[in-house]
Amino acid sequence: MSSQQSAQTMKPATAAKKLGVYLPATPASFQEGVVSRAELNELQADPPEWLRELRQNGPHPRPVVAAKLGVSIAGLARGGVTEPLTTEQIEALKQERPEWLEKERATQAEVRKEAVRIKKRNAERTDRAGS
Repeated sequence: MSSQQSAQTMKPATAAKKLGVYLPATPASFQEGVVSRAELNELQADPPEWLRELRQNGPHPRPVVAAKLGVSIAGLARGGVTEPLTTEQIEALKQERPEWLEKERATQAEVRKEAVRIKKRNAERTDRAGS
């Protein structure tokens, strides 16, 4: 395979990551092939039924689970969540509100606040330097 060809195709794991789905839950034909940039764009623009179903119900990969719960991936691990979860399992966790989830959400909120503070401080420094 030429470097130009390989630049235009990706492994199924990479494509699954870009699509936000859990690779082992995808059809065998997807897992066993390679995905071109055009195929990826087509999947994103007009998702087939299997992709819509996975995105809606899962199982979801850890980055998606973390985002849906409002925590970091490390926070999931600290909470003992190491496996992909379905939308139903995620919703159940949101309802149960276990202590670890509340703690990790609070931590994530602090991280976001700090990121905003740093961004604002850096913008002010840039403004002062430009004056």
